[in-house]
Amino acid sequence: MKNYLFINRVQVHNANAMSSPYTIGFPAMTAWLGAVHALQRAVRQQGFAEVLLLKTAVSCHEFNLQAYRGKGDYVTSIIGTANPLDKDGDRPSFIEEARCHLEISLLVEVTGVDGDNKPEFLAIAREQLNKMKMAGGDILSFKGVDLLFVDVNDDKQVKTLMRKLMPGYVLVERRDLMTVSMAEGKDAVQALLDHVKVIHKSNIGDDGSIRWSSRKNEPGWIVPIAVGFQGISEICKARNQRDQNTEHRFAESVVTLGEFKMPYRVQSIDDMMWSYSAEPAQDLYVCKNQ
Repeated sequence: MKNYLFINRVQVHNANAMSSPYTIGFPAMTAWLGAVHALQRAVRQQGFAEVLLLKTAVSCHEFNLQAYRGKGDYVTSIIGTANPLDKDGDRPSFIEEARCHLEISLLVEVTGVDGDNKPEFLAIAREQLNKMKMAGGDILSFKGVDLLFVDVNDDKQVKTLMRKLMPGYVLVERRDLMTVSMAEGKDAVQALLDHVKVIHKSNIGDDGSIRWSSRKNEPGWIVPIAVGFQGISEICKARNQRDQNTEHRFAESVVTLGEFKMPYRVQSIDDMMWSYSAEPAQDLYVCKNQ
């Protein structure tokens, strides 16, 4: 038996769609796990010191990237926000930021809560969610917050839980595709692009008609995803750093492959759950899927 915090149909406005320095789209997994970690810290400060939010699954119901491409255009442009006019009536300079509006549901494995303190815990969780941001965006609304007690070995209970995430797509990790391609001698960028690209092919039929077909190297909705960071400097103190009590290091984004799946195609709940994984020996700080 496991306990799950289910946050249903969260509408997020102006979330950060720049998931890494070179990918735009669904917010990085670090953003979602960061929001859950922030919720855990807030709940623990409100009297639930034993509560731990261990793993997180994200189901995306709707996604609207703030970008525009006109008819016949090849390049897609970011729809930016306009800053107020300056004293001369001109637009001040600004940095373009990729934004998105989306609706998601979160399923979070939780410990430290039982039936007795469930109402108080849920009341605090709702209160904190109304004060939070997610993925850099504003939470406009959410349909509800509930605590579910599920026997993960009971297929009927698992299927009932999966239906709560529908209709939507849960994100799972597919670094196995990268591993296979890199074992064949390809570098990481080429391995990623090989599974993202769409190959178009034309054939001329017996009657002279041209038939087009499209395929990808791997079936499924495969996308590049940002899952964490790798350190590129030593751990030390930096001048003018925000937190003077915590050591600092420079890092770069870690990007791998992921796949969006309908929840009913996931074999078990743990297959779609993400958690933190720190590997100091390899300078890796990433989010991993089971």
